[in-house]
Amino acid sequence: MRRTWLIFSQAATVALAFVFVVMTLKPQWLPPGPGLDRARLPAPTLLQAPALPASAATGYSSAAHRAAPAVVSVVASRMSRRPQADDPRLRFFGEGGDPQAQRVGLGSGVIVSPEGYLLTNNHVIEGADEIEVELADGRQAQARLIGTDQETDIAVLKVDLPRLPAVAFGHSADLQVGDVVLAIGNPFNVGQTVTAGIVSALGRSQLGLSTFENFIQTDAAINPGNSGGALVDVSGNLVGINTAIYSRSGGSLGIGFAIPADAARQVMQSLIADGHVTRGWIGVEPRDLTPELAEGLGLPVSQGVLIAGVLQDGPASRGGMKPGDVVVRVGPRPVVNTAELLAAVAALDPGSKAQVGIQRGAQALQLELAVGTRPYAKR
Repeated sequence: MRRTWLIFSQAATVALAFVFVVMTLKPQWLPPGPGLDRARLPAPTLLQAPALPASAATGYSSAAHRAAPAVVSVVASRMSRRPQADDPRLRFFGEGGDPQAQRVGLGSGVIVSPEGYLLTNNHVIEGADEIEVELADGRQAQARLIGTDQETDIAVLKVDLPRLPAVAFGHSADLQVGDVVLAIGNPFNVGQTVTAGIVSALGRSQLGLSTFENFIQTDAAINPGNSGGALVDVSGNLVGINTAIYSRSGGSLGIGFAIPADAARQVMQSLIADGHVTRGWIGVEPRDLTPELAEGLGLPVSQGVLIAGVLQDGPASRGGMKPGDVVVRVGPRPVVNTAELLAAVAALDPGSKAQVGIQRGAQALQLELAVGTRPYAKR
């Protein structure tokens, strides 16, 4: 029995070795089995991404397509002559020359009405004798200056061309942090450019850019040349006028600022109607109230605006306001910093009466002031 088992095991080993050699060296000698027939293998199941809706597939192209035609390039120039250019002796020797145009500003603008009114920044066109705009469709025209407001850095121009595209005003007051926005302009004079980002913050102030600051902050790339261009929402509606960037290199670092469209529209309407912007004024020197100041003065309030000075015989002085008072409310509107006080007073109608809530030491008082007209002062 043992001998038989030994013969069987040796035969099985030899047979397996033979099959292994044949499979390795001559696999074609073996009949095709079900495990080796590739034609019978099931086809792999390939996963296909679902079709994207049209809005997602095209990104923000519809918003850009709607707003971009109304965004223009603005070139501001000033005519200058060399010294003694009018001297006929120099003209005889060819040294007088005609006046030469020097570029003083390069930026962008936004057409906001089919009649040709457009918004840009005051600092783009300040000091210019000639202003030329170029539309996205290639047309060029000389622009007429309607008016400027240095305290908000807004300027209104007008061009006379047929079939002008115009962007629709959105509601900047409805913006929220995280909303997607597009910045459209002509950065570095490379041509019209669209960048995308989000609203990073709202109500930015105390930046030293203008008197009345209530900026929209965005990380959409804004560069030199974008000033005066459009900040639009995902529907292509105007929500801001791009104005400034925070930068150490001259280029975008993801911190840009835009004037809210609601404020720009109010300034534009005043400039078109009156040629200037009329604002309320009470004649005080305000200062932010810090917790340290409040504690040092023994005040029961920690928020408000400290009045450091009062103009003699001004509206505040005639109404009984004194240095050291803390303004906590203008009409029904509470104020917690200098920017809010300036905005609240500016919104008052000159000649009207305003109720102003103040804190004088431990005493809360209500003063009635006759609102004056804010003097126009150049920066």
